[in-house]
Amino acid sequence: MGKILRETSRPSSNSTFASPSSAPATTLSTSITDTVRGSHQFKITGYSLSKGIGIGKYIASETFSVGGYDWAIYFYPDGKSVEDNATYVSLFIALASEGTDVRALFELTLLDQSGKERHKVHSHFERTLESGPYTLKYRGSMWGYKRFFKRTALETSDYLKDDCLSVNCSVGVVKSHTEGPRIFSIAAPASNLGQHFGQLLESGKGCDVSFEVNGEIFTAHKLVLAARSPVFRAQLFGPMKDQNTQCIKVEDMEAPVFKALLHVIYWDSLPDMQELTGLNSKWATTLMAQHLLAAADRYGLERLRLMSEASLCEDVAINTVATTLALAEQHHCFHLKAVCLKFIARPENLKAVMQTDGFEYLKESCPAVLTELLEYVARFTEHSDFMCKHRNDMMILDGSDINGRRVKQRL
Repeated sequence: MGKILRETSRPSSNSTFASPSSAPATTLSTSITDTVRGSHQFKITGYSLSKGIGIGKYIASETFSVGGYDWAIYFYPDGKSVEDNATYVSLFIALASEGTDVRALFELTLLDQSGKERHKVHSHFERTLESGPYTLKYRGSMWGYKRFFKRTALETSDYLKDDCLSVNCSVGVVKSHTEGPRIFSIAAPASNLGQHFGQLLESGKGCDVSFEVNGEIFTAHKLVLAARSPVFRAQLFGPMKDQNTQCIKVEDMEAPVFKALLHVIYWDSLPDMQELTGLNSKWATTLMAQHLLAAADRYGLERLRLMSEASLCEDVAINTVATTLALAEQHHCFHLKAVCLKFIARPENLKAVMQTDGFEYLKESCPAVLTELLEYVARFTEHSDFMCKHRNDMMILDGSDINGRRVKQRL
């Protein structure tokens, strides 16, 4: 790399060198050392059953990440050292990922579960350290206490409640970096890869495959489709590929939905739903999101599936929620399913939803979901008179009374 030279003084016409009195250029850099902090709460249930596991044997938390390293909490119900003869419980924090000379601060807290906030805390933070932060030499290195708490005292304390202990661990990984003067700064633009691929689709140049969808023809590029979708990859290049890849007929899909699918594959973003459908309404957006959710699952497009799921979560409404719930069940969208169940189960929504065509579709296509819906309804029920008032409404969910007997609905 070349150097950038800066002229600090202009020589006179009669002199070859700069004046000896010229001040030298001064630069400044700063070394900054700080901690990257994070914490993890570890709940230990069935404490009494863990006793007798053996001295030196531990119960480990899930690993958690702080400062670019993985960590884990180790709890020893019978203690870590043989010489203590299981008199104490031991508690340690361990480096669970590869690392050499990782410097960190720690805090181990046994939480008081009585509400009195009398936690047992051992901490590096907020105190003067004579030898600096603790250094962990390699993966598996630990910091903690062999004699963290005497077992007899622990078992009669407020730290143990319902045979459960709760431990909080804070880690502060020490990081250093040097800041100096920046001569220039160039902001990198956002990725425009999707725009380039989208323009390629719109231009039609190089298209080598076409699809017939409900009487309309769409052209695309095999390599782009294969790169984006495992289903298209198998269909176009796999051992069981379609014999006629020049024009593939797509069944059970509307043309606007396939057009939106191609838009997402190329542009990596959702199209304008109202412009695509020609309808200026929230209902049109929801309907298209429902179709795209099914299409995403069909072609293995996980990002599109999540985008459609997020859109449907935002636009839950009386007239569409039952159909959305059925789709969530069929395509294993667990978060969307929970949102729909909670919405329908609300007393102010339930009766209106049950009168929609979508609810009839839900009963026919996903009858098992009705049981889960009843559970959600029960959670919203606070008084027994509410159950009595809505008993008839509950019966028509599956045509049974509360004892499971089939009943004939009266007009």
